[in-house]
Amino acid sequence: MLAIAGGKGGVGKTTTTLGLSTALDAPVVVADADPDMPDLHALAGVDREPTLADLDAAGVDAVAQPHPAEPAVSLLPAPPIDEADAVDRSLRRLAAADRPSVVDCPGGAGPDAAAPLRVADTAVLVTTLCAPALRDAAKTAAIARTLGTPVRGVVLTRTRAAPDAVAELLGCPILVSVPPTDPPILGDDAVRAAYDRLGHTLGEDIT
Repeated sequence: MLAIAGGKGGVGKTTTTLGLSTALDAPVVVADADPDMPDLHALAGVDREPTLADLDAAGVDAVAQPHPAEPAVSLLPAPPIDEADAVDRSLRRLAAADRPSVVDCPGGAGPDAAAPLRVADTAVLVTTLCAPALRDAAKTAAIARTLGTPVRGVVLTRTRAAPDAVAELLGCPILVSVPPTDPPILGDDAVRAAYDRLGHTLGEDIT
């Protein structure tokens, strides 16, 4: 299980989760672990339900929804806020299913953000180059390492730059820089090419 994480909201975690997942060659299950700001289903264009929490009652194949344009990608939207306590348990069920999976993590540094990092095998950070986002990404990296989850690298969004200072700050390599563009972001050729490169780099980590 790969966690897509970052301390600050709005830096492109969900876009990166979906962009990476659709770039992989192998089937993958994508889960939204953010009940407070669930948007994976909207970006992917699938129904709000069933959700990650429904893994309590059925297996992955019975619950996950196929991506409308990428049949190898199955989607598990985030639970409603009143079922937020099911996230940790449901992620463990997903991990036990032994299926390649990518998890869109909540922002922040609280227990909700730590839950997917605790379950994941490895993590990828996502951040823009603004100072607050970088500081929050560094906090997320520290949380992951405290929980024993290695940080594979960082994805820089809305930029073509790859400053060495970012890799030094976060203690991990820059995996790819995703150029800025107007929505729909994943419809841009340069953005898709960036996520294709990321998929090539991380494919073995996930599958």
